[in-house]
Amino acid sequence: MIKGSLVALVTPMFEDGSVDYDGLEKLVDFHVEAKTDAIISVGTSGESATLDIPEQIDVIRKTKEFAAGRIPIIAGTGGNSTSEAMELTEKAATLGVDACLLVVPYYNKPTQEGLYQHFRYIAERVNVPQILYNVPGRTSLDMHNDTVVRLSEVDNIIGIKDATADVPRVEDFLARCGNDFVLYSGDDATTLEFIKAGGHGCISVTANVAPAKMHQMCMAALEGDLALAEKLNDQLDGLHKELFVESNPIPAKWAVAKLGLIPDGIRLPLTRFSESYHAQLEKAMQRAGVL
Repeated sequence: MIKGSLVALVTPMFEDGSVDYDGLEKLVDFHVEAKTDAIISVGTSGESATLDIPEQIDVIRKTKEFAAGRIPIIAGTGGNSTSEAMELTEKAATLGVDACLLVVPYYNKPTQEGLYQHFRYIAERVNVPQILYNVPGRTSLDMHNDTVVRLSEVDNIIGIKDATADVPRVEDFLARCGNDFVLYSGDDATTLEFIKAGGHGCISVTANVAPAKMHQMCMAALEGDLALAEKLNDQLDGLHKELFVESNPIPAKWAVAKLGLIPDGIRLPLTRFSESYHAQLEKAMQRAGVL
């Protein structure tokens, strides 16, 4: 079980939208040095929605190659088509990733039974640990706790990234999904409360910008040093807010570029970070001690 701060890594791009693999290598090294606990490659923050399948596999392959066994790699392989999500998961599994993260199917709005069948179908056919990803704010569909409990009984479905900010769900998952089912917050602002309730860590956007401090905060909370965790989280609180003033990963990519790690390229329909927000994000970065 991977605990702590897992970064939902941005995919670096040049101005024309092509992937910057030198920048990707820099980011992997940056997170290894900062003691980030795992990297999620090509999740929402990695612009999975606008990378085609060969690009997604290339980015996962390169991320795994650059990591060279120094940090676990989890591949984002979800989709709203079961066949496409299965293809991505199969290909990622052949690359030797540590796990796959699969988002609730978006746009087509399946029933709860459809969600169960979708995730079970892939899990039973691809031999790689799989993590569910529930993010109603993006998918317009909430995966109910009862559905998660049913899926937790499938052997290689090992956990969930819950981005609902509904912290009381943690207690229900702990009571009904068993001790080995890993619980990750998908909401940076409520991560500390999520861990205090029994969660195991966070799949974090903030960790793109302040990886060392996110790792330290999560580990302090997991180890019961709540005074230190509260202090660190207070320093990060501005980032938790300002990194979402426009759609993720728009602010995060701008902030990582501000750190000098990557160019500021992004793919349409996402656009560059609005200048009117620059000063407040810079202030949050300063408060977090990264700028």
